[in-house]
Amino acid sequence: MTKMMKAIRQHEFGGPDVLVFEDAPMPEVKPGEVLVRVHAVGLNPPDWYLREGYKMLPPEWQPPVSFPLILGTDISGVVEAVASDVTGLSVGDEVYSMVRFPSGLAGDSRAYAEYVSVPASEVAIKPAAIDHSHAAGAPMSLLTAWQFLIELGHDVANPLQPSQHRPVPLEGKTVLVNGAAGGVGHFAVQIARLKGAHVTAVASGQHETLLRELGADRFIDYIRTAPEDVAHDVDLVIDALGGPNSGRFLRTLKKGGALFPVFPLGFTGAEEAAKLGVTVSATQVRSSGAQLAEVGRLLEDGSIRVVLDSTYPLAEARLAHERAARGHIQGKIVLEVK
Repeated sequence: MTKMMKAIRQHEFGGPDVLVFEDAPMPEVKPGEVLVRVHAVGLNPPDWYLREGYKMLPPEWQPPVSFPLILGTDISGVVEAVASDVTGLSVGDEVYSMVRFPSGLAGDSRAYAEYVSVPASEVAIKPAAIDHSHAAGAPMSLLTAWQFLIELGHDVANPLQPSQHRPVPLEGKTVLVNGAAGGVGHFAVQIARLKGAHVTAVASGQHETLLRELGADRFIDYIRTAPEDVAHDVDLVIDALGGPNSGRFLRTLKKGGALFPVFPLGFTGAEEAAKLGVTVSATQVRSSGAQLAEVGRLLEDGSIRVVLDSTYPLAEARLAHERAARGHIQGKIVLEVK
């Protein structure tokens, strides 16, 4: 008889109202995996992209999806079962993970649930100094910032560019982070500061106090001032928003500088970048238990902290997605599983 659990499922693409709290089969542990009893789930943009059917991707890039679908990648919880071939993890371990990304883009990560099976290579011990909700807020956003800025951790080519993404040295450099208050942005500010950069944070004015606490040396309220009009001779721009508007930051950079759009689709400034001698580069974040263990030490000692915008019970995932759609998120939105 199949064991059941509660999960958030959807039976069609659409808005937040397609998310339904209902019974679902509990996953079985396959070789190389552990079963985690989920305590918290972090929300990320790919969640709503998939919920809507990846409408922003060209049709040929849209992965085939089968319903019912369970969204989500980022979890923190407790190991419930361990496959016989897995070593180094035990029942009862508190762990966190970004589950099967990007391999699970079509909904194979299945994190909005009471239980999730996870490849052991994608799991790390949760930093003891933070609770499950904060730990669940870290994986995708923190790994994105880390893989853009510090170490790729993989050698998979980015299909959108001919050359491998390479982080740039940060010590003594000027770094501008656009979208600095959001998930990736607030980690990028902290990592750049930690590595000795002078950091300019761009966000709306309500986030200034927080971003200065996180280490921003300079703050630009984009609602009052266009950052590209006042920032000059920057070594690196991390545009956590990305998309078609990233090109406006080219003029803020010095020759030899770099622009890293976290969402590179729609970027149209390649010719201008070449004329200016600016490198434009991006990568796609990939699951890594080893890197989560590495950044976990920084979360453990307080060098990096997770800011939570809001938390919701798992059953109210629809409300969490509605919150995300309103924008101006400060840090991360998290679902809590009781």
